[in-house]
Amino acid sequence: MAEEMTSLMSLEDELTCSICLCPFDCPVTTPCGHNFCQDCLFTTWKENYSCPQCRTHFSTKPELKKNTVLSTVMETFRLRASKSDSSITVKETMKPEEPKHERVVCDTCMEATAVKTCLTCMASFCEDHVRPHKENPIFSTHQLSYPLGDLRERICTDHHKLMEFYCTQHRRCICSVCLQQVHKGCQFSTPDEQRALQESDMRNKLGMLDGKIEKNRNVISEMKSQQSKLKDTASSKKKVLEGEYRQLREMLDREEREALNTVDREQESGQTKLQGLMKKFDQNIDKMSGARDEINNLLSQSESLAFLQASVDLPSQVTFDPYTPRVNLDSKAVAASQAFAAVLREHLFHIFNQPVEARLQILRPGRAEGTPRPPRSHSPGAALRAGQKKKSDRKTDSKDQKGDKTKKQPFQSTPTPKEYPKATCEEPQNKDKPELSKMPPNITSVAKRHDLLQYGTVLTLDGKTAHKRVCLSENFTVATVSDEPNAYPDCPARFSVCSQVLCTKGFSRGRHYWEVKMSSNNFVGLGLAYNSIDRKGPASRLGRNAQSWCVEWFNVKLSAWHASSETVLLNPNPSRVGVLLDCEEGTATFYNVADRATPFHSFVFPFAEAVYPAFWIFSNGSSVSLCKLQT
Repeated sequence: MAEEMTSLMSLEDELTCSICLCPFDCPVTTPCGHNFCQDCLFTTWKENYSCPQCRTHFSTKPELKKNTVLSTVMETFRLRASKSDSSITVKETMKPEEPKHERVVCDTCMEATAVKTCLTCMASFCEDHVRPHKENPIFSTHQLSYPLGDLRERICTDHHKLMEFYCTQHRRCICSVCLQQVHKGCQFSTPDEQRALQESDMRNKLGMLDGKIEKNRNVISEMKSQQSKLKDTASSKKKVLEGEYRQLREMLDREEREALNTVDREQESGQTKLQGLMKKFDQNIDKMSGARDEINNLLSQSESLAFLQASVDLPSQVTFDPYTPRVNLDSKAVAASQAFAAVLREHLFHIFNQPVEARLQILRPGRAEGTPRPPRSHSPGAALRAGQKKKSDRKTDSKDQKGDKTKKQPFQSTPTPKEYPKATCEEPQNKDKPELSKMPPNITSVAKRHDLLQYGTVLTLDGKTAHKRVCLSENFTVATVSDEPNAYPDCPARFSVCSQVLCTKGFSRGRHYWEVKMSSNNFVGLGLAYNSIDRKGPASRLGRNAQSWCVEWFNVKLSAWHASSETVLLNPNPSRVGVLLDCEEGTATFYNVADRATPFHSFVFPFAEAVYPAFWIFSNGSSVSLCKLQT
C-alpha cells in the first residue's frame, strides 16, 4: 500500500504542469524541451514568447506540437488515480472535526472567506472558487483541507515541495523528494495518522496527569487534616507540659519558702537569744552602776567616822566576766537546706546538659518509657534528704562499731579484692538502694590531692596497641605523635586509623587514680576504653563508639565524648589532669590538678568488662606523659 502510494505521488510530480500545478491537459513541448498545458502556455504568451520555466526567449511564436508520449502517460495516471478516489473520499469523511482557525481570505477573489485550502495548488478558495476542484475531474487528485492561513510552514525548505509525509524514525514532516532521498527506507505515515497517534498518546498522558493531580490533591487534603490534628495535639501536649512544669515550679517555690522560713526562724531565734542576753547584761550594768555610785558617795564623805561605819557590798555580777555569745545560722536545718539546694542545682544542671531523650534514663535508670510513675512525695527534696539520712545513719553505725573518732575522709578506704564482685552489665541486686547513689558524683567540690593519691596506680603504655605515628619513650610512659611512622610490626591489637594508644593494665574493680601531663592541651584526648574497642575502622576514635569514653581538647573547645554523643564543657586549660576511676560506683572523674584537684567532668556508666586508660594524640609534636605519683 505504501509503495503504491509512493509511486503514485512520484508520478504525479512528473506529470504536473509548472504553471497551473495540475496534471497535464493536452501537453505540448517547447523548443527548449519543457512541457506545459497548451492552454496554460498560450495564456502566458500574450506580448512576448519565452519559456515560463527556464526563461528562454523566442523571437517568434514557436510552432508547438502535442507530446503524444506524455499524453499516453497521462491516461495511465488518470486510470490509477481514479482507483484511489474511493479511499481518498473515505479518508476525508473520517477526518476529525475541523478546528476553528482565524479567517482566511480566498486567494482568487481576495475578498470572500476561504472554505478550503488545496494542498496541491497551495492556495485557499472560497465557496465559489473551490467549485472546479469539486466538479472538474482534473482536480480529483488534489488534496483539500480546512482553510490554512500560512502555507509556508507546510513547504519543505530543501525541495520546496508540500510536506505530506511524516517520518516516524526522525520525527519530522517530509516531502515526497525527502522520502525518496534522505529518508529512503524510513518508516513513514501521513501527518493525520501521526496526529491521531500522538493525540491518543497525549490523551493517555492527560488521564495519567489527571489521576496524579487528584492523588496529590488527596494527599494535600490529608496533610491539611494532619496539620489540624497536629495543632490540636500540640495544644494538648503544651497544656500537659505547662501543668507539669507549673507543679515543678510550685514545688520549688514551696521548697524555697520552706528553706527561707528555716533561715528566718533561725535568725529570729538567734535575735531572741541575743536580745535576752543584752537585757540581762543591761541589768548587770545597772546593778554595778548603783554599787559604783555608792562607792563614789562614800569617797566624797568628809567625816572619817561616817566613812568607816559605812560598808558597800559588790553585786554578784562582778564575779562573772562578760562574753559575746556565738550565735550564727549554721544549724543543721539551714545547712541541710543549703546543701540540698546546691546538690539539686548540680543534678539539674547535669540533666539539662544531656539530650532530652537521655534525661529519663538518668532520672529513672532501668525503667522503660511509659511505665507507671512511683507515688510522688510531698517535697522534691524529701527523697534526697531521706537518702542522705540513710547514708548518715550507716556511717554512724559503722563508726560506732569500729570506734572510729577520726576525721571523715572524702572517700571510703579501698576494700580488699575479695569484696569486689565480678564486673558485669547486670542491674544491682539491692532494690531498696536510694536513687541518690545513681546520681553523678559531686564535681563542684574541690578535693585534696593527698586524698586522691591513696588510690594511685602505676601505668605503662602498651606498645602493641600504639598507632605507627605514636612514638613511645621513657620506659613506655611518654607518647609523642609525629608525621613519620614507626616501624612497628602489624598486629590485630594495633590502632591503624587513629593515633591512639592503650595502657597495659585494665581495671574492673576497686578505685584507681592516675595523672597525665600534656605538652599542650590541643588536639589531645584522655579517656577509657574496653579492650574490645575497634582498632581498624573510622569509628575506633575514642568516644565515637559505645566501647570508649574520653574528654577531648579540639582547638579551644573541650568536649566529653561517648557513643558519638558530644557534651561541650567549660575549658579550665589544665596542663596536668588526674583521673579517678571508681569501678564499684561506675564513675570516672577528671580533675584539673594544681595545688588542689578541681573536678571538671564525670562519666557515669556500668561496667561490662575491664576498662583501660586510653589516649588520642593528633597534633604533630604533642605528647602525653604518665606522671609518677608521690604522696
